[in-house]
Amino acid sequence: MDIQLADVTIHIDEALDTAKRAEIEDKLRAIDGVVSVHNPDNRPHLAVIEYNPSKVKSTALLETVKGQGVHAELIGL
Repeated sequence: MDIQLADVTIHIDEALDTAKRAEIEDKLRAIDGVVSVHNPDNRPHLAVIEYNPSKVKSTALLETVKGQGVHAELIGL
């Protein structure tokens, strides 16, 4: 079986502390279809999420982040 994966980058507008960033990462990782979440300390406003688009849509990932009380948007590379 060949699973196709995609990446999406979400820009978080607020400057978040480590605990809030970890909370958002945990919420994203809990979504069925999310493979990994990378939110590096040197670029805390950017979260790169690898996911299976047949299980979850990028807009649902964005809504999960925004549901944590922050302003965010999808950005294309």
